[in-house]
Amino acid sequence: MLAVLAGTLILAAMMYDAARLITPREPRCPPLARLLGRRAALEAAERWCVGLRLHGRIDRETYRKRMDRLARGRRTAEHMAAPRGRGDD
Repeated sequence: MLAVLAGTLILAAMMYDAARLITPREPRCPPLARLLGRRAALEAAERWCVGLRLHGRIDRETYRKRMDRLARGRRTAEHMAAPRGRGDD
């Protein structure tokens, strides 16, 4: 009896989550800041910038500017995204 009740509750929760994901008002992937908090979002952005720098995707000055923004509590801006091309290697 208890197993049937638990299974029914789990099935209902799965259906609720699936329905919530396909509704137009609910974003499919909530922002990291909303899930884990602002500090976690800034730490994730910092790790991302370090990875870009280590793999040579951004130069020293861009890295410094991004880290400066993160140190002041601001995420990196969209226009500061890493270039897609190889540039002048």
